[in-house]
Amino acid sequence: MKGTALAVVWLLGALLMETKAQSQDFKLGKSLELEYAALKEISQSYVDTVDFEKMVTTGLRAMLATLDPYTVYISEEEGEDFEMMTTGNYGGVGSLIRKKPGEGVRIIEPYEGSPAAKYGLQPGDMIIEIDGIPVYDETSEQSSGRMKGQPGTEVRFKVVKGRSKDTVDIVVVRERIHVSDIVYAGIYRDDIGYIQLSGFTAKMADEFKAQVLRLKEAGAKKLVIDLRDNGGGVMDEAIDLVSLFVPKGTLVVSSKGRVEEMNREYRTTDAPVDTEMLLLVMVNGNSASASEITAGALQDLGRATIAGTRSFGKGLIQSIRPMPYNSQIKVTTGKYYTPSGRCVQAIDYSNRHEDGTLDKDPGGGIAPDIVVENHPFSRPTVSLIYYDIIGSYAIEYFLAHETIDRDFHLTDAEYEDFVKFASAQDFDARTAAQTALDQLIKAARTEDLYDYYKEEIEALQKKVNMDKATVLRAKKDEILPLVEQEIVTCYYFNGASVPVALRYDEQLREAVEKWLLK
Repeated sequence: MKGTALAVVWLLGALLMETKAQSQDFKLGKSLELEYAALKEISQSYVDTVDFEKMVTTGLRAMLATLDPYTVYISEEEGEDFEMMTTGNYGGVGSLIRKKPGEGVRIIEPYEGSPAAKYGLQPGDMIIEIDGIPVYDETSEQSSGRMKGQPGTEVRFKVVKGRSKDTVDIVVVRERIHVSDIVYAGIYRDDIGYIQLSGFTAKMADEFKAQVLRLKEAGAKKLVIDLRDNGGGVMDEAIDLVSLFVPKGTLVVSSKGRVEEMNREYRTTDAPVDTEMLLLVMVNGNSASASEITAGALQDLGRATIAGTRSFGKGLIQSIRPMPYNSQIKVTTGKYYTPSGRCVQAIDYSNRHEDGTLDKDPGGGIAPDIVVENHPFSRPTVSLIYYDIIGSYAIEYFLAHETIDRDFHLTDAEYEDFVKFASAQDFDARTAAQTALDQLIKAARTEDLYDYYKEEIEALQKKVNMDKATVLRAKKDEILPLVEQEIVTCYYFNGASVPVALRYDEQLREAVEKWLLK
């Protein structure tokens, strides 16, 4: 009887699953039929000509957005940008640019070893024509798109040189540009190596391994892996990175999803480089995805100390599926779990409130072993960054000074020059205290109480309100390091800014001190 009862329960469960699947199929068919009927009616009846490709693409993106931020449609035209995101590679000249309406394309930062650098393009140079066509009426995206192309092809620039102001013609041969995820690798101090990663694109782990070996040869016996502000990338690269420090065959991460192929374990397949070296991994609220796989695995395996603040909490896995007409869809197919079984996903996208809001699990993400808070930038500093005023000053400095030392320090007189430059620019220099006072004044006026508080408000305004120059001088300690980093980058490329940043990095300094005392 017991066996019969179990068989009945199994049969009922199977029938229930089949019924549910049939219901889902019916709903899908109904939805597709409704969508087709609506599009057909619009094509026959709508008063104006309709761009159906644009309409359907917009609808497809909106539909996917109801699932989660990571399930997205990738059109054929966006394929190259997607390749850049996953591999770090694209065909082009290799430079960061800035393009304002009605202006030329300004070179901001040529990548080290890129065609842009090889053919003499420098920060501050202004491209006014690409292949004989003026760029003034183009958007930044349009100009950037024309600068990219198949490796081995030529692109012709008419350039106004920043330093000499001469107008010259430059022919650049495009190459396959690889933007390395390793921003910097060097000795932090004594026998402590330091590697800063910006992402997890294809082949990153191979580059990382080479840098670890180089640092060991340079005397590093301990290693800091800086994953702060690293939004992640390819999961396999995280597994390969962890494999450098744990025995072959070690479980790094597991995944679970609706389809059977997603229910699997991922173990290391290569021999490690070093299973004894002390490791410190830095994370913060912008460390996500593959960063969290790396930090979570090394933490669970007792292989590293994690320091900083709690990570973002993205425990979702995306897979790339082909779509018609050379398009693709990146779809969330599972969740990943650290070796101890933790899922770090913080937001439950499957349960939205009626107003569209979502709940966030405060226990999501990777909790650091050593909590070290970082002092956030003030409003004026954020505004300087947002309006690229620091970057603009750095280029002006580069144009006015032929050379600088790598160990560059801005003098007091030069900072005053920056204050003068920035004060003349359009940016929001209000402090948090000033904005709070503005809100108070607005509330007082709304409630017809301004005259009642007038004397106190005016007294507060005299104390709180500061002009731009005064604010910039008051915030010198947090602004000056950013100016120095931007200037050094103009002369020695991006990685050179990291040693400058490290000398002011109090969060890292405190984390290392506590780590060494453990």
